[in-house]
Amino acid sequence: MNPSETYTSKFPELGFYGLPGHTRSPRDVIKQARDAEELGVGNIMISERADYKEIASICGAVAAVTEEIYIGTSGTNIPKRLPTVTASMATSLNRLSNGRFALGLAKGVAAGWKAQGLPVPTFEREADFIDLMRRLWRGESITNYESSLGRHARLSLAPYVDEDIPILYVGFGPKSLHNAGRIYDGAHLHTFMSDAALSDAVESIRTGEREVGRAAGTVKAWSVFATACDVSDEVYLKYIVARLATYLQIPGYGDMLVGINGWDPEVLARFRAHDAVRSVGGMIDSVASTAQLEKIEKIIPESWRPAAVGDAKTCAERWVDQFNAGADGIIIHASTPEEFAPVLAEYEKIRPNELFAGRTNRPG
Repeated sequence: MNPSETYTSKFPELGFYGLPGHTRSPRDVIKQARDAEELGVGNIMISERADYKEIASICGAVAAVTEEIYIGTSGTNIPKRLPTVTASMATSLNRLSNGRFALGLAKGVAAGWKAQGLPVPTFEREADFIDLMRRLWRGESITNYESSLGRHARLSLAPYVDEDIPILYVGFGPKSLHNAGRIYDGAHLHTFMSDAALSDAVESIRTGEREVGRAAGTVKAWSVFATACDVSDEVYLKYIVARLATYLQIPGYGDMLVGINGWDPEVLARFRAHDAVRSVGGMIDSVASTAQLEKIEKIIPESWRPAAVGDAKTCAERWVDQFNAGADGIIIHASTPEEFAPVLAEYEKIRPNELFAGRTNRPG
């Protein structure tokens, strides 16, 4: 029996981001993971930053202190490591967690890879990479390998390796989600997508599934949804405004978020040119002060902040909206389990239980 199929928490359709956004204390993830598991949350997802959020070490720490919750990267990038290094990272984490690991892959921004002298991910490279991971996880030894990933005289882990690890796409571009429906096991979307944008994203995934003869729903579509329950004005600025502003800062990335939501690109241009943004001198959610965030809030339209904000009942209703818009699951962003626990209590009262019959924690 594959142990990954036997993990079923109270809320397998819910996950959350461990260490959401910027952190300088990665050890906080240990309490967050334990709290979430006690609440019955089925998944924890870990994002990656080049400061205190190296993804493999944090996933390993979570695996060591939990028993049921699924642990995923959301995400790491294809060009960052040699293929065998990523494959071995995944198999090690899957065994360390006793079959509770998911590999989430993101493309990143093309300009960033070019600046580092690394290849820009393409659909061909994605497909080749995923195929290679699955072959290595079956214990194959591949000689004279040649693909869009390059040439390798030999690629292998070990003949006794045999792992079934779901691979998730982390992103939100329509073409990429279409591709995800064809080759991935699941897809994590993006914070601050409107309900309409979410429905469009899910349809892109389903179109990809249909094109290759996969059953509808083969690829689990996860809405990433910022939640701020009964927070102070200062916390709202940190959890919602700073996070959105940071996405909007990034060339290409912010433009795509604006595009898929149908927002006005001229507003984005004015946001980036504004002194309140230009004076920050770094990633807004990492270095901006409360005073700076107060100024930045005034130049981001209220309609650009789709999230669960307010009392616990209101936030729970917004979670259900995500399922009504087509999501298979929700990754709660911004809040820690301790903070969203009141929402969970209200959500249990209105949870659409029929949607999750027979569901396990496996995210893809």
